[in-house]
Amino acid sequence: MKCVDRAVDQQYQWQQTLQRSGVIPISLRQDSVGPMARTVEDAVYVLDVIVGKDEKDEGTVNASKHIPEGGYAQYLNPRGLEGKRLGILRYPDSFNNFPENSVENATYQQLFQIMRDQGATLVDDIVIENTEEIYENEMIALLAELKRDLNSYLANLVSSPMRSLTDLIIFNYKHYVLEKIIEYPQDMFLDANKFDGISKEVQEAISNLERLSKDGFEKIMKEKKLDALIYVGQKLVPFLAVGGYPAITVPGGYNNENMPLGVSFGGLKYSEPTLIEIAYSFEQATKKRRPPPDDVIILQLPQGRSSRAARFNKY
Repeated sequence: MKCVDRAVDQQYQWQQTLQRSGVIPISLRQDSVGPMARTVEDAVYVLDVIVGKDEKDEGTVNASKHIPEGGYAQYLNPRGLEGKRLGILRYPDSFNNFPENSVENATYQQLFQIMRDQGATLVDDIVIENTEEIYENEMIALLAELKRDLNSYLANLVSSPMRSLTDLIIFNYKHYVLEKIIEYPQDMFLDANKFDGISKEVQEAISNLERLSKDGFEKIMKEKKLDALIYVGQKLVPFLAVGGYPAITVPGGYNNENMPLGVSFGGLKYSEPTLIEIAYSFEQATKKRRPPPDDVIILQLPQGRSSRAARFNKY
């Protein structure tokens, strides 16, 4: 699961410690799953249930050794920001994107001050180098792994007419109206299908990503002695995914259009306890989440199915 910048739910990306058998993959090397919940506390309780060793998922075998005894809920510390060093990411495309007089900039400046008031030290102007090289190599690896991992997933289903990426592409073309191929082209599927296994080019791309992770995100975290990197938006997500780094997103406020503003914290491998402390303390100090605006959420069903709509209580 990749982090999404939103303030309705907490969203988490924990790499490798989560069991992924049965999950439709994009890239098993880069992807993970994680809880989306109303609060950090709720998400951490879910996290404690779904982490663990999965014999069908090689990535969890070693990572499971890093799950703390007693679980993650013990790190729900309202004073978790005390003594933490947090870096503010400015590039690629993070907090530097907002005009000085914008609501977004004012909101984040207030949130930074709250973190300081809670005992954190903020280190500004953090920059991740070699961004274009990371994006280029990540896409080569991602496309090749998409075909390999999706083919493996489909081939091992007990019963399905779809057994390969090629089958999915053909199905989408045959049902192009239903699958909205014009609105949502399947270019990524087509590009991925051009790869034939993990070639030398792909292996080199993966090696480059390992080097770039160590010389980029890991290096800046260690040089600046950071406990976490604060970022906003999606630009940092590939940097975290390629290195297997965890992240967490918490509500931070809303802009003039009432769109949510999230605050994300990323850390080094197996730093989930620290990230939970930071996120929980931040959440308790800000409490920016708003429940859905309507008392009842109505899901409209397609015509001809039923005249009634499904109703769910607001949570």
